[in-house]
Amino acid sequence: MAGLGRQYDQRPPGHPVGGHRADRLRRGLQRRRGQTGRERCPPITSVISYYGSDRRAYNGFYVLEDSPIRSARDLIGKKVGMNTLGAHSEAMLDIYLQRHGLSQDEVDKVEPLVVPPVNTERSLRQHQIQVGVLGDILRDKAVAKGGVRPLFTDFELLGAFSAGTYVMTDRFLRQNPDTARTFVTGVARAIEWARKRPRDEVIARMTEVVKKRDRNEDATPLKYWKSFGVAETGGRITDKQLKPWIDWRAERGDIKRGKVTASGLYTNKYNDYRPAGTSSGSPAPSATKTRS
Repeated sequence: MAGLGRQYDQRPPGHPVGGHRADRLRRGLQRRRGQTGRERCPPITSVISYYGSDRRAYNGFYVLEDSPIRSARDLIGKKVGMNTLGAHSEAMLDIYLQRHGLSQDEVDKVEPLVVPPVNTERSLRQHQIQVGVLGDILRDKAVAKGGVRPLFTDFELLGAFSAGTYVMTDRFLRQNPDTARTFVTGVARAIEWARKRPRDEVIARMTEVVKKRDRNEDATPLKYWKSFGVAETGGRITDKQLKPWIDWRAERGDIKRGKVTASGLYTNKYNDYRPAGTSSGSPAPSATKTRS
């Protein structure tokens, strides 16, 4: 889920920036100009899910081990560091607060801040923020070091879910349907192959790919890989997957309620992946039309 704009700041590394007031000001200016993220770019369509959250791949909202923060209400007046505003982490925070009974006025008193992910752990331990969103390698390293604990995780909040999609412009899809199908189906096959194979084998294959393409890349982080977190078979997209983000955007006032429907945002028509034993000629489930 894309944010409405990334904040950049020249403050020292680890210094939290942004906050609700700055974010709302930016959103207000965009609305006055008649701009939203979708209106400022060519028409696009989601074609396949490629990452998400599950028991092995998730983002956690971490506090210090001795922090007095134990509940959603304890977050009132506290700073929560995350990689960007208006996107996944802020949505999870808002949903968590709302599900635990906080009023909108109380939610507004919780301050999400932009903190570069590589600086989040340090900012938390130095008490610059009271909560830090950590995932993947950065989460594992912080937990291994000790002294932190999760307040909640996105997996605990919503269960297993796909959180992001690859998108293509509608023009590209019209002009290059075969290329789109080759790419999408290839990604789907890779997702399911990785889901079914031993973790060591998947890491070895990804490492081999990185080395073969000879881009002077560091393959070390791959050894921490655990899961892509994609919930649906073959990365297929569903209305259920997109609806929480639409509802959250509407509640924030970013879009008018009822103006955006999930079925108009994606298509599965280019995803030809079928599980082993399924006829390749069987119709694709949940195939949604692409806008012309």
